[in-house]
Amino acid sequence: MEDSIEMVLQEYGRVLPTTRPHPVLSAGTGVLLTGLYGVWSLFAMPGFRKVPLNLKVPYLPSSKDQTLNTMKLLEGRTGRLADLGSGDGRLVFAASSAGFQCTGFEINSILLAYARRKAQWAGVPSSQATFVKKDFWKTDLSKYNNVTAFLAPGVMEALGEKLMKELPDDARVVACRFPFPDWPHQSSAGSGLDQTWAYDMSTVRSSLRNMSSTMV
Repeated sequence: MEDSIEMVLQEYGRVLPTTRPHPVLSAGTGVLLTGLYGVWSLFAMPGFRKVPLNLKVPYLPSSKDQTLNTMKLLEGRTGRLADLGSGDGRLVFAASSAGFQCTGFEINSILLAYARRKAQWAGVPSSQATFVKKDFWKTDLSKYNNVTAFLAPGVMEALGEKLMKELPDDARVVACRFPFPDWPHQSSAGSGLDQTWAYDMSTVRSSLRNMSSTMV
């Protein structure tokens, strides 16, 4: 007859006090966790102090499927592309190989250096892919007719307000994983964590104007 959950917990409770972790093992585990946190901090934290608390977004790289889905939604388009929070540059490299003139905005110095070195190693000219250490929240994006963003749900509304003010009507915005609230999307690709949404600014502005007039 199998032991009940209560019996197993009682036995565990009697054994637990006599089981002590080896001091060397405990110390090693602590060092490992500290090291992992340090590595994460190097990539996620530099530059954070320059961004307001409510707009901070930790580094999370795009998956291969997410990048492919983004490029599907940019098919047939040309011109200048801004990748907001470009990280290690993988989306910028994919877009530049498709003919876009790309600018990757990244405030993390380590990720920025990595992307620039990768561009040099791959022989990608600066006319196709440029990585700049700029806060895109404080940058006028009006010269870009394509924008990609993989940020966080808490900042999408604020980003939408900024893009509404700055982007031209013929611009397309592709959001990865987290869509814009209240924005009608033109199309989408993928599903789950790899889903991406495409928004055409002329359609977004027209839809929001209609919503405002209906509410009056």
